[in-house]
Amino acid sequence: MSGGPLIVQSDKTLLLEVDHPDAKACRMAIAPFAELERSPEHVHTYRLTPLGLWNARAAGHDAESVVDSLIKYSRYPVPHALLVDVAETMDRYGRLQLVNDPGHGLVLRGLDKIVLIEVAKSKKLAGMLGAKIDDETIAVHPSERGRLKQALLKLGWPAEDLAGYVDGEAHEINLAEDGWTLRSYQQEAVDGFWAGGSGVVVLPCGAGKTLVGAAAMATAKATTLILVTNTVAGRQWKRELIARTSLTEDEIGEYSGERKEIRAVTIATYQVLTSRRGGTYPHLDVFGARDWGLVIYDEVHLLPAPIFRFTADLQARRRLGLTATLVREDGREGDVFSLIGPKRYDAPWKDIESQGWIAPAECVEVRVTLTDAERMAYAVTEAEERYRVAATARTKLPVVRALVEQHPDEQVLVIGAYIDQLHQLGEYLDAPIIQGSTTNKERERLFDAFRSGELKTLVLSKVGNFSIDLPEAAVAIQVSGTFGSRQEEAQRLGRVLRPKGDGRQAHFYTVVSRDTIDTEYAAHRQRFLAEQGYAYTIVDADDILGPALPQID
Repeated sequence: MSGGPLIVQSDKTLLLEVDHPDAKACRMAIAPFAELERSPEHVHTYRLTPLGLWNARAAGHDAESVVDSLIKYSRYPVPHALLVDVAETMDRYGRLQLVNDPGHGLVLRGLDKIVLIEVAKSKKLAGMLGAKIDDETIAVHPSERGRLKQALLKLGWPAEDLAGYVDGEAHEINLAEDGWTLRSYQQEAVDGFWAGGSGVVVLPCGAGKTLVGAAAMATAKATTLILVTNTVAGRQWKRELIARTSLTEDEIGEYSGERKEIRAVTIATYQVLTSRRGGTYPHLDVFGARDWGLVIYDEVHLLPAPIFRFTADLQARRRLGLTATLVREDGREGDVFSLIGPKRYDAPWKDIESQGWIAPAECVEVRVTLTDAERMAYAVTEAEERYRVAATARTKLPVVRALVEQHPDEQVLVIGAYIDQLHQLGEYLDAPIIQGSTTNKERERLFDAFRSGELKTLVLSKVGNFSIDLPEAAVAIQVSGTFGSRQEEAQRLGRVLRPKGDGRQAHFYTVVSRDTIDTEYAAHRQRFLAEQGYAYTIVDADDILGPALPQID
């Protein structure tokens, strides 16, 4: 017995003893290939999955290094069958390769001829493959490069894409030389992406993903299409690019609901690209409007299905996905892997925090007890409406106000999912609301007022989940969410992680109705952040308000 912190079980689960002195080193070692499933106080459960192992393989980790990590940290002998399975699963990646053959163009090459015969007979690949060239090579229709990778992943034979990329239209882009430099992890992220050609960089909110994008553009020196979540996020990208690179305002176009500019660098919103007219997506033509050398997907974990479909046609373009979490609630992580590319760089949140690049954060779940009337309303509500009833209970209002008052010198974001609840909070707190219907001009005015300190409290709908740079925000209070979304939880904490000038701590509160599905969803939402090392403290609303809860009419 080695006395290590890890118990490796034959069902492919890994149990990590959190309090063991080697737990942190072990977590760092298994993070590239193991996926966290549960993270209570003392023992965290990870699972080995084919996608996790293939991602590690694509990132340069071989089976030997994975096996060595498991053996090094395991408390008991690692089941031999599991070690064999790890090696054989990782060996499936790259037995098929997509390459450009000088005489035949794009081809699927089999390093294992039998595997090539097996997949060629699959009906799922019908129409994607061309003529057989020899025993090791089959022609591929270039337009099917992305869809073929998707299909092969589902068949359990993920192809290694070595077919290369077109350079696209050249455009001179340099990083500005005005006293700033890339942080070491940002440079590592750019190097990892460029070495692989396409893929995803995972960095915590506030760690400078936009700068990674700018550095990738300066490396490519080519026309670039940047896809963002909304117009405000797009304009933040534009401001950063003008400040951090040699690009001028005239070189950057905005393609949104308000403007339709296509320039050497074009920033387009997912919303306008996925808007339909007569059953078609007319704005997807922007993908073919220029000979793009680079396509950047901001918040790639939110990528809508139509963008996935179109990305399948863009496999000859370099593609960079940026995100704080690769968690997708729809389970389409495999599509991100096959169509955007494997994970090329991933920095643990706590590592970036320990370097001082994001603020330390305290996470607190505040549980409120519903009134008898609210409990009755919840009890008689249909199952599909119960979360809304629990999440929007008016009993939460005085708790939110008390939390705001606990931080009189801080700037506070109150975030929720239900518009009627947010209007109640806006009125109750005498604070402005930003929601989907708020015009971009008004959003930018309110954000500027918040940044300047003129506005201390801001109420946000789901539009505040991502891509909003509010470095002054130090407190976030979450009152309702998108059911049990882990990615949303991470994004909301990210709103307050920008480093503070005086090094002070950030505070993230979730106000939850006890004895309801609200608490179940809260536990599910917290899983990703628990993986990153954030511990949630649960307190009772009485501790915030005192024993006498004020009555809400």
